[in-house]
Amino acid sequence: MTTTLSPEDTKRGEHRRARRPKSARAGGTMHAGPLAYVILALFTIGSLFPLVWTAIAASRDNQRLAENPPPLWFGGNLFDKLEVAWTDANLGEAFLNTTIVAGISAVTIVVLSTIAGFAFAKLRFKGRNAMMLIVIGTMMVPPQLSVIPLYMMVAKLDWTDQLQAVIFPSLVSAFGVFFMRQYLIQALPDEIIEAARVDGASSWRVVWHVVFPAARPAMAVLGMLMFVQTWNDFLWPFLVLTQTGNPTVQVAVAGLGRGYTPDQSLIMAGALLGTLPLLLVFAIFGKQIVGGIMQGAVKG
Repeated sequence: MTTTLSPEDTKRGEHRRARRPKSARAGGTMHAGPLAYVILALFTIGSLFPLVWTAIAASRDNQRLAENPPPLWFGGNLFDKLEVAWTDANLGEAFLNTTIVAGISAVTIVVLSTIAGFAFAKLRFKGRNAMMLIVIGTMMVPPQLSVIPLYMMVAKLDWTDQLQAVIFPSLVSAFGVFFMRQYLIQALPDEIIEAARVDGASSWRVVWHVVFPAARPAMAVLGMLMFVQTWNDFLWPFLVLTQTGNPTVQVAVAGLGRGYTPDQSLIMAGALLGTLPLLLVFAIFGKQIVGGIMQGAVKG
């Protein structure tokens, strides 16, 4: 039975479609309302305030910082304080040391976590679930509990005040293994692995030509997270390194402003210098990382 619409019904349908918001149409773009922009602006201001306040405090002196209300705008000593902090803390060497430590740790964690995550996600072997539970269980142990045995090992190896004392304990990450496993379960279909096996690819060739390309977005995100985490690490480098030997940025900044009355503005200047490289890295690679996450989500 065929139903024929009258011209009046057709016109009413077209009128309803014309009145429908663009965001409700197929393929339309959703637009945020004024309230959403206000909320986003508040969150942005709240996120940027600590960084701005650090710069403001670095441009003042202790007397002005102790006054009430505190200063809310920049003073005229910012660049002088940055120069003093750079020289006193020997931040040039500290930046180089931290870049080496964070770079080696991030690359090693990404590679090993991707391989281990692939094994836990796609390979079938005895004890796989039990081993994965052990890996997850290590994430529940506070890192402070491992400080004493780690320090005893480093002292026996005579690695104190050397960069390898900071690099080797950070070459693996239980979070990285778990992160890559969860990503590869969804992003890497079993059919692709089976096709590579049929073509005669070995396990390592599958990892190099199949797993790594499929996991590239997650590898970029994990590398960024691990680089930032290692760059900001303070407790362990502070225990095994010294300000006069091979300091990282955090250890060097910890030695600033010492005295009977610590120079708070100088400390803030060092903290600001230590933060700027991370902001630069994210400003350069942030768009690619976010784009990689979205690309991986669509493919998954």
